[in-house]
Amino acid sequence: MPIDILSILGPQGSLARRVPNYEVRPQQLQLAEAVASALNDRAHLVAEAGTGVGKSFAYLVPAILHATESQSDHASDEGGQEETESRSRRIVVSTHTISLQEQLINKDLPLLNAVIPREFTSVLVKGRGNYLSRRRFEMARSRATALLADEESAQLEKMRSWVAATTDGSLSSLPFRPLPAVWEEVSSDNVNCLGRKCQYYDQCFYYRARRRIHGAQILVVNHALFFTDLAVRAESGGFGILPDYDAAILDECHTIESVASSHLGIKVTNGQLQYTLNRLYNPYRERGLFVALEMRRACELVSRAHHLVDQLVFDLDAWMGTEPHTRRVREPEIVPNMLSPTLDQIRSLVENMADASEDASRRQELLGTASRLEALSGNLNAWFKQADDNLVYWLERVPTRRGDLRMEMHAAPIDVSEAIRTRLLQATPSVVMVSATVSTGRSGGFEFFQSRVGATGSRTIQLGSPFDYRRQAELILVDDMPDPSTDRQRYEAMLPKMLQRYLLRTSGRAFVLFTSYALLRKTAAAMQRWFADQNMALYSQADGTPRSQLLEQFKAQPRGALFGTDSFWQGVDVPGEALGNVIITKLPFSVPDHPLLQARLEQIRQSGGNPFRDYQIPEAVIKLRQGFGRLIRTATDQGIVVILDSRIRTKAYGRAFLDALPDCRITHESVRGT
Repeated sequence: MPIDILSILGPQGSLARRVPNYEVRPQQLQLAEAVASALNDRAHLVAEAGTGVGKSFAYLVPAILHATESQSDHASDEGGQEETESRSRRIVVSTHTISLQEQLINKDLPLLNAVIPREFTSVLVKGRGNYLSRRRFEMARSRATALLADEESAQLEKMRSWVAATTDGSLSSLPFRPLPAVWEEVSSDNVNCLGRKCQYYDQCFYYRARRRIHGAQILVVNHALFFTDLAVRAESGGFGILPDYDAAILDECHTIESVASSHLGIKVTNGQLQYTLNRLYNPYRERGLFVALEMRRACELVSRAHHLVDQLVFDLDAWMGTEPHTRRVREPEIVPNMLSPTLDQIRSLVENMADASEDASRRQELLGTASRLEALSGNLNAWFKQADDNLVYWLERVPTRRGDLRMEMHAAPIDVSEAIRTRLLQATPSVVMVSATVSTGRSGGFEFFQSRVGATGSRTIQLGSPFDYRRQAELILVDDMPDPSTDRQRYEAMLPKMLQRYLLRTSGRAFVLFTSYALLRKTAAAMQRWFADQNMALYSQADGTPRSQLLEQFKAQPRGALFGTDSFWQGVDVPGEALGNVIITKLPFSVPDHPLLQARLEQIRQSGGNPFRDYQIPEAVIKLRQGFGRLIRTATDQGIVVILDSRIRTKAYGRAFLDALPDCRITHESVRGT
């Protein structure tokens, strides 16, 4: 019997026979057919599939069938095993969140492996720095006294039993979280690698993983690694971190513009510089690689570099003046860059030492150090010179918890569409981009997303959620809230009172989504006493607790509210009774105070467009849809979404927001009462 999508996902398919209560959804079959068609036709596809469609099976099944097509009945007699292997295809599946990666690799792919009668392998691809190098581990142990502080040395010894027992040697399998300085000394690193000359090559965790990757048909990666690979390929002339692939499927694709921006630009911080220099020589602890190698002249140069880093922070801080956090840099050489020449001196000295070394392991360690110094110096020079007109440059000043000052030098592409088009879409036969929220409305509207990622002209398909939103969700609009843009003081004074009303209505169990940390902090401070009086918990992202911990605390004790900003509008999944209320404090317009957004709006204006209409509204519409989507995650979930921004009713553009939301019950209320 031929194997097709219906034989797996259909009513009588293998999944229905294998999985109890498996529900066949027409939208899932439609998406699967669209993905299969794009893969077979070597075409690109942008697909929106609402929550509950079952996106992962809908793209994994056609991906597996496409990758294993050489195993089909008609191909089995055309050349035997050798021909089958030569025609094997490789498909990359990239996601934004760790939770989705884990779902794919631990649940979805093993299940499909059991029900699809074709042989295929899948693997989770991690960056090289996630693997321990046995050679570097032994070297670090032999030089621990000179390299590491006492606590760090103790951790290194604590790793010995794990190194002897582990089968994968990856950081995620280590039973404790090592200090960064410890892992940096023992992790696999391409510039420190001896390859086949290494005595541990046959036991190398990284190369074992590479062999599994090269033998697999389905590679699961995250967006950060995916776009880092694209950047490396562009710089190296085609050689990347990932092996060559025939197709790419990007799930959670609404995030790829921001991820691509951060991985196709420049970021240099004084923390990076100090960390790298301390690994070479820490003058306060008298430790480092150069101490272990007894390179006194190099230690003196590193001490000078430390002073120059401090001077650079002082100069940049003075240049920023009264700007609180971020300032755009519009001209080159805003302060003297005396650090790059010193870094180059250290690099030259290290390279000479490497050339003179007869010990292969020591030589490679020195060459790796030289490579890191070259990269830092080059990025610093590039940032100061501002030679690339396609980048926007800015400076960020971030106070740390210890009271130190962190200066961050950033540069990012104003427009990533050309880079994505040339490096990915033109270089890959088929790219499928999938998300639950990628259009600007229920009836289409992919143009904004397509233009931002260079996918104009690609195929599109829009499939709504199978959930019954009219039964499951109620949208509450508070029509007479003060306008947050023109009557900010009254709005901020009214906000805690409205939050109290709707939190009591659902006994907590609520996400409260903000568009700024400042308003989140102010509101949380104003409501702390009320939460205590109501015996409710307040989980605030402003407290500095990691997102994952906040989420786990909320799930464990949902009688309360989680106050969150940007990262809680998307990629957060709390099904069931724990979440019954999503309160949106403001329409999520990006405030044009960030240099990258400023530059993008300027570019639109210069090309004759309207930045608010062409960028800020569609971006905010998509983000509102993401926030709304936190509420209903399964067919049995129920709850309310409250929007405390009257502009959705009073402004002409408000209709675009309402039309983009699922078809649910709408209730209008007043600040004076229901």
